[in-house]
Amino acid sequence: MRDEDGPAEVLPGFTVHGMDIGKWLARQRKPHVWAALAEGQRERLEELGLVPLPPEQEAPAKAPKGGLWTFERGVAALAQYKARTGSVTVPRGHTETIVIDRQEHSVKLGVFLSNTKSRRAKLAADKLQALAALGLNWAA
Repeated sequence: MRDEDGPAEVLPGFTVHGMDIGKWLARQRKPHVWAALAEGQRERLEELGLVPLPPEQEAPAKAPKGGLWTFERGVAALAQYKARTGSVTVPRGHTETIVIDRQEHSVKLGVFLSNTKSRRAKLAADKLQALAALGLNWAA
């Protein structure tokens, strides 16, 4: 496990007698697994030069998959599509790329409109109004 400069890195895929030692070692170093090991097990791993991985940082909060953000992107994509083509008739398979805060977002506009139309009875009045303002007759 050690070389002259310290512990050698054993990566997943390194097998001994058919057992993936690299994968096993990577799992042992995960903070929650390391904490669950008996003291003697941790000591033996440390003697081999292994230490637990640092705790993972909490990922920044992502925008929810559905809901307001998705609706806003869909409306922005429809407005862009209408400005470019002069129509709000969008093929179901069409994807519109919009830029928000200097980031590109691909919006499956045809699917968005189809799904939104099928759920229009549950949409809030302000959402229906935004769609109607763009020229969607079914939203009026």
